[in-house]
Amino acid sequence: MASSSGPSEGAIDALMRAPDSEREYTTPHRLQSTHTPNPRFTISTRTYQQQFSTMYFLRLASLKPHVDALAHSAWGDTTIAGEAVQHCDRVLDVRQGELCWVSGTVYMDMGLKPNILDDITKDHWIAAPPPRAKYTTPGADRIMLEDESGRLSLVGGVLGTMHLVTGCVVAVMGSETGDGDFEVLDVIIPDLPPQGPVAEKEEEEEGKGKSKGKGKEEGKGKGKGKVVLCSGLSFRGGLRESFTTDLLSEYLLGELGTPTEQAHTATIIRLILAGNSLGAPLSVPVPAGEEKAKKYGYDASAYNASPALALDSFLAQLLPSLHVTVMPGETDPANVSMPQQPLHPAIFGEAKAYGGSTFERATNPWTAEVGGVGLLGTSGQPLDDVYKYVEGEDRLAMAERLLRWRVVAPTAPDTLWSYPFNDQDQFVIEECPHVFFVGNQDKFETSLVEGAEGQRCRVVLVPRFSETGEVVVVDLETLEVEVVKFQLRELVS
Repeated sequence: MASSSGPSEGAIDALMRAPDSEREYTTPHRLQSTHTPNPRFTISTRTYQQQFSTMYFLRLASLKPHVDALAHSAWGDTTIAGEAVQHCDRVLDVRQGELCWVSGTVYMDMGLKPNILDDITKDHWIAAPPPRAKYTTPGADRIMLEDESGRLSLVGGVLGTMHLVTGCVVAVMGSETGDGDFEVLDVIIPDLPPQGPVAEKEEEEEGKGKSKGKGKEEGKGKGKGKVVLCSGLSFRGGLRESFTTDLLSEYLLGELGTPTEQAHTATIIRLILAGNSLGAPLSVPVPAGEEKAKKYGYDASAYNASPALALDSFLAQLLPSLHVTVMPGETDPANVSMPQQPLHPAIFGEAKAYGGSTFERATNPWTAEVGGVGLLGTSGQPLDDVYKYVEGEDRLAMAERLLRWRVVAPTAPDTLWSYPFNDQDQFVIEECPHVFFVGNQDKFETSLVEGAEGQRCRVVLVPRFSETGEVVVVDLETLEVEVVKFQLRELVS
């Protein structure tokens, strides 16, 4: 892992030197690779006639066999104080004083969680409270385990080390107390799902330079290349932000740096914008005396198209040379409920011309296979919601737990708005990705997660570009990451 914040003095000297007339300069060609999108988060027909509770039963039905298999392996022959641990198929089958284990879905009973019923009963003229940073109340929160038969209250010191949230499926081992609570001695989670093999490196074919391909293929090349993860561009139409994003654009197009750095840039095969590409627009001043009454609460004269135009212009510069994937985020004009659907093509006046070739309007979450490497990522809302359920500030550990719980958005639909799936819970991670990224985080963090069956997944927290000026470059061949920072130096008079 490396970090780059600016050119060295030697690189600056090389850029200021006149070209060597005796040297033969070669033009670097951008590496090409395959791209196979996965439409699992795309919703073709939306209907809200079904109940949200179906999602929890679908999630439990999908993950319960995996949890039960791990529990049988760990506790099948366990004996404590001469008593063998028994298996209960349902929460309702737990008997007081009997040592047993049972699996189900976790539900966190927290007084500070938002409750839609409380919101409805409040007087409309009372101002809404500000959003809470955490839902936790130490000593007052209760952890429940439920399945289709009933609900069981969990207690025990081991629960404090597990950092459980609503929606994750676990197996617990212990016994029921005289108060009706279940004293937990051990907890098992699903852990990493199976992982498919990385596709072999593609051999360079005859006729180098051809990139027509078939379907979603981006041409053939040698090697897997690198992808750039960027989030939180937050275009508002301001002047200063255009300077920073212009530096990013020039870097991606190979217009910055020495020939060595340009050759490095040529290995970048895709830019992924992980949400919040648009920010709150700058207000348009209205001259005094020209205010007009709003029609249906909307004032068209105050609309500012600068953010969308700035994003479209930024993409239009890149798309002739680079493949770009744009995911929606919390501040983007997309549906609020997860999974968010692709941004409307009307936003991209120039960029939409590259749709179907180098421009991909993606969902949030998004998953695909790039160069034979599986990628899965979100724009940050699921991790931000999980953060409110647990104590502590270690967001990287929380992101790792999403993988080990096998659910990309466990708190949906409890406190994270979600579409009510009625046939399959799309948030269940069925195959372990090789790269798992979370956008719009406070700072860059990364780790390499390994599983019992040889799974290896690079977890990346992508910082907000508008605040840090940082993007993350992931090498698909080695899963190593590099941070590149773009910053304007202040002029001191």
